Amino acid sequence: QVQLVESGGGLVQAGGSLRLSCAASGSTFSINAIGWYRQAPGKQRELVAVITSAGSTIYADSVKGRFTISRDNAKNTVDLQMNSLKPEDTAVYYCNAATLKEGYWGQGTQVTVSS
Repeated sequence: QVQLVESGGGLVQAGGSLRLSCAASGSTFSINAIGWYRQAPGKQRELVAVITSAGSTIYADSVKGRFTISRDNAKNTVDLQMNSLKPEDTAVYYCNAATLKEGYWGQGTQVTVSS
C-alpha cells in the first residue's frame, strides 16, 4: 500500500507561480513512477507530468516550459513547480503513484488561477 498526500495548492493571479508537493508513505520502494494529473470542472482527468524512478520525465504539451517536476528520494516527495500560470491551469491537481500492480491516488489539491 502507498499513501499520498498533496499540498501547496491555492489561489494565484495569472502569470504567478505555485509549488505543489506530493508526500508518499508506505511501500514506497514499489513505486515505479509518480505523476501529477489535473481535472478541471466538466473535463476528464489529464496527465500533467510524470517522473520515473530512474528520473525520466514526461510533460503534457500544455505545460512544457512552464512546469517542472522533481523528486527527493530521501524525503519520498515529488514536487511540481508551476510558473507562468494561466487561468486554464485551474483544476484539482492529483498525485498518482504507479507500481507494477496498481496505481494510488492522493486526495487532490485545488489550484485556481485568476485572470
